[in-house]
Amino acid sequence: MDSWARFRTHKPAMLGAAILVLYTLLAIFAPWVTPHDPVQQQLVQSLQTPSAEFWLGTDHLGRDVLTRILYGTRISLFIGIAAVVVGMGIGIPLGVVSGFYGRATDMVIQRIADIMFSFPSILLALALVAVLGVGLNNVIIAVGVAIIPIFIRLVRGQVLAVREEAYVDAARAIGASDLRILVRHVLANSWAPIIVQATISIGITILVAAGLGFLGLGVPSPTPEWGAMLGEGRNYIYSHPHMSTFPGLAIFLAVIAFNLMGDGLRDALDPRLRALEA
Repeated sequence: MDSWARFRTHKPAMLGAAILVLYTLLAIFAPWVTPHDPVQQQLVQSLQTPSAEFWLGTDHLGRDVLTRILYGTRISLFIGIAAVVVGMGIGIPLGVVSGFYGRATDMVIQRIADIMFSFPSILLALALVAVLGVGLNNVIIAVGVAIIPIFIRLVRGQVLAVREEAYVDAARAIGASDLRILVRHVLANSWAPIIVQATISIGITILVAAGLGFLGLGVPSPTPEWGAMLGEGRNYIYSHPHMSTFPGLAIFLAVIAFNLMGDGLRDALDPRLRALEA
């Protein structure tokens, strides 16, 4: 409850939360918000500028840009959240094992993380998509794998700090197994920075997935996805800038909203701030 109270007083974080709530509602109720079909082509209405009928204009195939952005919200948010789940599902166990057991295990895992860190996230995702192929599931896997080393390093650092605490020594002294110590004591006291990093990473994965879509390696057409919409509009950037401007703003607002949320969660969950307030 104290964390929630601090989070509520963090105005930028509440702004980010409000943006994300709005995105979620628009994604859920998209069929009731707009009467247009996101994939049906109406060539006679192509490249129309924003108007009363088409609030954000139409694209080169006559599809309503607002409708495609709303439906694209579902795809982009799903990719972002699912990719972070993939990254956490692999990165957290590896980080825990690396930090808790150390020695050769730690060296091997950290060298793998170093290799992955040597590639920019977008480049690593591109390489994986080239191997796996284009498609929604493959994009999620590629983007999720690209952020695994972030969680490995973060969790390892937390485990190295927590494993030296007195309550861990006490648990080991009474005969607790390594698995119980890891789950009940080490990992349970490391969740605050993991939650913060996961929130920020959703914004990162949305941006990387949009980059893949822009290059034509993301979710295949005609499925509406923000990055793919940017890619479709680049040939019309000077004559009809609305095709790229509005999907770009959607990506910008989503990424900055998750970053603001992450900053607010960091301040709300930081035990050092709680100690200072006490």
